[in-house]
Amino acid sequence: MNLDGILSENRSTIIKKWQEAIIQTYPKETQKFLKKEKSQFANPVGSIITKDVEVLFDEVVKGEDTEKIFSSLDKIIRIRAVQDFKPSHAVGFVLQLKGILRETLGEGYPAELRMFDDRVDAIALLAFDVYSQCRRQLCDIRVKEVRNEVGRLLERANLIREIPE
Repeated sequence: MNLDGILSENRSTIIKKWQEAIIQTYPKETQKFLKKEKSQFANPVGSIITKDVEVLFDEVVKGEDTEKIFSSLDKIIRIRAVQDFKPSHAVGFVLQLKGILRETLGEGYPAELRMFDDRVDAIALLAFDVYSQCRRQLCDIRVKEVRNEVGRLLERANLIREIPE
């Protein structure tokens, strides 16, 4: 049986381990909440991890739809970008998939696993791009907020005047 068949056969086990690995990057109390609460409204982070890790895994295995991969990465990383994660921890969950595969499948498919590793590495690089874009957006929002706040303060202090023509 080829690697794609084995990945399909072990899909639910691999996804569950990957979701667990992501959840373990959070503090203990948060981990309990993410595992316990199933409502997508009460626990949007857990819901996104659950749904988008599945989509991401399926697309990594197929290696076809870059747009779906980007969308899933964006949803997961957008949350992690606003939380208190270092960049390596925010996107490191992608690389954890390689270890999970070796743990689940063993080392019986070295050539095929190397090709799959290349796909995972490419997605890790895409994840870092997504993270950088999210952080840039956050910085832009903060700069706008400070600029608006300073402008309002100057107006209140009556230091802003219209320039006569």
